[in-house]
Amino acid sequence: METPFHLALPCISIKETKAFYTEMLKASVGRSAQNWVDINLYGHQITFTKTGSFNFDYRSYSLGDEVLPSFHFGIIVPQDHWQTLYRSLKEQEGAVTNQITFLDGKTGEHQSFFVKDPNDYTVEFKCFKTPSEIFKA
Repeated sequence: METPFHLALPCISIKETKAFYTEMLKASVGRSAQNWVDINLYGHQITFTKTGSFNFDYRSYSLGDEVLPSFHFGIIVPQDHWQTLYRSLKEQEGAVTNQITFLDGKTGEHQSFFVKDPNDYTVEFKCFKTPSEIFKA
């Protein structure tokens, strides 16, 4: 069964967060009020609630030769959409990392890029070489 997920996160500025997700990532806005906003990111609901400054202390981890933040979230999209989104964000001069291939030549091979939102969250966009291998080891 495939169903949308809901994620609730604190944020510093509703206005900046809303602008980033709608303008940079082309997400849409759901319900909102003065101190919170629901973002529709590919059919998944992310609720950002204004809390002021906050800090998530977390360690990074390694996957192959890359060091990744342990606290991040992301979305898996088809390869053609992933490439279009990557080019679009690069052209907008968003804080996008270079594309990285993980598990090259192995089960679960995928490409990723990462972008930081105004709250310093890392958002990952990935596409799998073989989509049926998303959960295969």
